Amino acid sequence: MEIAKVTSKGQVTIPLMIRNLLRIKTGDKIFFEEDDGKIYITNASLVTLTAVQNEMKGEAEKAGFESEDDVVAYIKELRSNK
Repeated sequence: MEIAKVTSKGQVTIPLMIRNLLRIKTGDKIFFEEDDGKIYITNASLVTLTAVQNEMKGEAEKAGFESEDDVVAYIKELRSNK
């Protein structure tokens, strides 16, 4: 458990241990979510990555990709056609 003090401007320093756990670096954005009276904080880039992964779930199979090698080959093909 960690404790932080709120400044007069509403600012809080996120304890180092928490920043390390969330992989938060200087300049990163953080995401606040309320659920049943509890507030959760997450590294916003991880929230975005998870959202993109959920949106893309199953798309590789629909496109006929069976392996990571298929995806890499497709990207190389796209890049060579430019």
